[in-house]
Amino acid sequence: MKKKQGENSVHIRVERKCGFYEKYAKRLIDIVCSLAAILVFGWLYIIVAILVRIKLGSPILFKQPRPGKIDSKTGQEKIFYMYKFRSMSDETDSDGNLLPDEARLGKFGKTLRATSLDELPEAFNILKGDMSIIGPRPQLVRDMVFMTNEQRMRHIVKPGLSGLAQVNGRNDISWEEKLNWDLKYIEKISFRGDIKIIFKTVFKALVKQEGITDGDMATAYDYGDWLLKTGKVTKEDYDEKQNVAKRLLR
Repeated sequence: MKKKQGENSVHIRVERKCGFYEKYAKRLIDIVCSLAAILVFGWLYIIVAILVRIKLGSPILFKQPRPGKIDSKTGQEKIFYMYKFRSMSDETDSDGNLLPDEARLGKFGKTLRATSLDELPEAFNILKGDMSIIGPRPQLVRDMVFMTNEQRMRHIVKPGLSGLAQVNGRNDISWEEKLNWDLKYIEKISFRGDIKIIFKTVFKALVKQEGITDGDMATAYDYGDWLLKTGKVTKEDYDEKQNVAKRLLR
């Protein structure tokens, strides 16, 4: 039985069978590849960090809480801090309020995102074990609270640097399509499948230079905003779920 949109139970059961690759090899590959990336491309980290400091000031890194893998004991998502290179300025209006994303994301920030260089620090999240190279892309906590219990099943595996949704349309597809791709990924996790996603990701990031911009917007709509905009949730439900997200972040 499907839950209505935005309904979240407190606990999610995570009982599922995992193959050898997912259970043992995937984590080993994550450690080796993330460590290698940090060591081999250390010079690139330094260059990007210097440019961010010159162009945008400090802090150089941007961190944000994201829902990670569901703990089998608690049935709840582990909240972790995901790290990126900063891509927006701190420009404010006359009242001291931050300007909209579109105004704060300049040419330099757009370049970072288009080339996915802002994602480099996530290698440390992978090395630490909060993320994997391939998996459902970690969304915001305020996105998670609008997911149905079925959609939250995407969190029974570690979030990834890239995933099926990112190589099958990214922000050119609807939120529901994104989440469906994530659910499709967890149905069959394999080494061959992950390798295919890695090659497609590299092609899109370096050759096609597909960033995260959505049309004329600097960033895509949050899931809750999209649901409200498309009339899939009421303003009352929207406000209630936003308050749930704020409580979780406390």
